[in-house]
Amino acid sequence: MTAEYWDGRYSDIGDTNVSWFQPTPENSLMLIERVSEPTAGVADIGGGAGRLVDHLLERGYHDVTVVDLSQQALNTARDRVGQAPVHWVVSDIRDWQPDRTFDVWHDRAAYHFLTDPDDQRRYWAQVRESVPVGGHVIVATFAEDGPEMCSGLPVHRYSAQGLAAAMGEGFTVLETLREEHATPAGGTQSFVWVLAQRT
Repeated sequence: MTAEYWDGRYSDIGDTNVSWFQPTPENSLMLIERVSEPTAGVADIGGGAGRLVDHLLERGYHDVTVVDLSQQALNTARDRVGQAPVHWVVSDIRDWQPDRTFDVWHDRAAYHFLTDPDDQRRYWAQVRESVPVGGHVIVATFAEDGPEMCSGLPVHRYSAQGLAAAMGEGFTVLETLREEHATPAGGTQSFVWVLAQRT
């Protein structure tokens, strides 16, 4: 999982043909708006060229940080939204060390690529450091009956209960969801979502 690999994927396929593309990320928007106001600081982990940032800006959010391994993906999103109040961060989530905290941590793209238990534990330690008590965490992964691979890479699949358990201490689960995502190629991928509050 390297920057060069993901830059190549976007170059070869295009941002609207990747399997995870959503014109309107309905679950993400619903959950973010449920727990925050437009003044909230939102981190979109693995946001890449996705459309979540566009929709948040349309709804008046003005403190959005998009983190992705691919410079090309972020450039695509930045070119699309123009001079908007967005912080663009090129980083592997395993290496990122933010210098601030966030009211909402959203991840529909990155966590399930962490198949090493040490990486998974470091991820949740990072979330605990980055989201203050009272803040919210929204994470989606492939479900247990979802694909075993994505973009040629292995993924870790979860049940809603398994994903909630992986978070460890410091989170109170508020809601879980299941999603059948329709891919641009006409397939279906099963996702699970967990909405939790930092406690």
